[in-house]
Amino acid sequence: MPKVRRTRGSGPAPGLPLPEQILREAAPRPRRERAQDGDEPEPEPGYVDARLSQRILRQARRQQQELEADAAPSAAPALSAGTGSDSEDDAEWPWLEAAARGAEVVVEPEDEAAVERFMNKNPPLRRTLADVILDKITEKQTEVDAALSEGSGRPMPRLDPRVLEVYKGVREVLSKYRSGKLPKAFKIIPALSNWEQILYITEPEAWTAAAMYQATRIFSSNLKERMAQRFYNLVLLPRVRDDIAEYKRLNFHLYMALKKALFKPAAWFKGILIPLCESGTCTLREAIIIGSILTKCSIPVLHSSAAMLKLAEMPYNGANSIFLRLLIDKKYALPFRVVDALVFHFLAFRTDQRVLPVLWHQSFLALAQRYKEDLSSEQKEALLELLKFHSHPQISPEIRRELMNSKARDVEDQQLAAME
Repeated sequence: MPKVRRTRGSGPAPGLPLPEQILREAAPRPRRERAQDGDEPEPEPGYVDARLSQRILRQARRQQQELEADAAPSAAPALSAGTGSDSEDDAEWPWLEAAARGAEVVVEPEDEAAVERFMNKNPPLRRTLADVILDKITEKQTEVDAALSEGSGRPMPRLDPRVLEVYKGVREVLSKYRSGKLPKAFKIIPALSNWEQILYITEPEAWTAAAMYQATRIFSSNLKERMAQRFYNLVLLPRVRDDIAEYKRLNFHLYMALKKALFKPAAWFKGILIPLCESGTCTLREAIIIGSILTKCSIPVLHSSAAMLKLAEMPYNGANSIFLRLLIDKKYALPFRVVDALVFHFLAFRTDQRVLPVLWHQSFLALAQRYKEDLSSEQKEALLELLKFHSHPQISPEIRRELMNSKARDVEDQQLAAME
């Protein structure tokens, strides 16, 4: 029997939900009659089986949920500076929603001052791409053109004059870029062995925010993890920090560049988050804006676990508490090694005489809420003892309640062993 062709434009009613439309489109059509009873039916081209249909449906539902979440108003106000709550809706601060919208992030002066008390008073100099190139130039003086480029004070590496001329033109394009196609000469930079030198010629600090986003897309897709990490750390991070410092918020294109950079999560953590915390100069506003990326993106558990382990073991500054809480609130099934590191991070404050910021107590509460049954009896006793040294009138009772009204992991292991 010949197959009946469907007329163009036919299909499910436009009012049906997206998943229902996909199911109707994916439903098998009547098969042609078999020539003989013993023959196996031949699959008709263009149709999908039930298993693939279910996968398509799950993906459609996930996309529809994401669209609805983006269109929906923000959730109920999150944990405030002075109170504690175990509500599942308290997954992020109200500041984070403002950061994601590109609005100015307003922080209370006392909160900002509390974080500044834990900053490094003698921070190391921040290194940019220009610093790295200048170091290489110093190491290889024979390869450097002693002349300065156009009187700008930027020493240039010795390159073919034609190459130099091309990338000076690229520099002019990127300094005025708003939208559209990028020069092909720029797109091939990730494939070059001396990509840092070529990138240096284009003066990344002069790029527009839109150009920085497009550059991040190209470099995150085409560079290996180690090289992408250098781009994030030497080009993207300094630009993001300067923009936040100047405007008290982050340009939309730069915010999207940070999200796009998570295409390589290991490079993102090693090139942006960890160096930011290790600098000891991360402000409350920077932590809020960059931390909001963590709440908006799906990150593999192994990369997040490694980042939490590193954050828990490094010297404390106020920004650590924000990033740790946001990662804890993603509710990963963490390895016990990471949970133990988080516990030791808090227990290290038993001898700290400083008044800890509210952010520290909120991070402590998040650990108790999410991983209370992954703690051993000894760890719970030690954490309860810690509450006697560092206490918050609203948050500490919540922490104590969470720890005392839950099973310990060693008790559960003993019960399972007894059942066997």
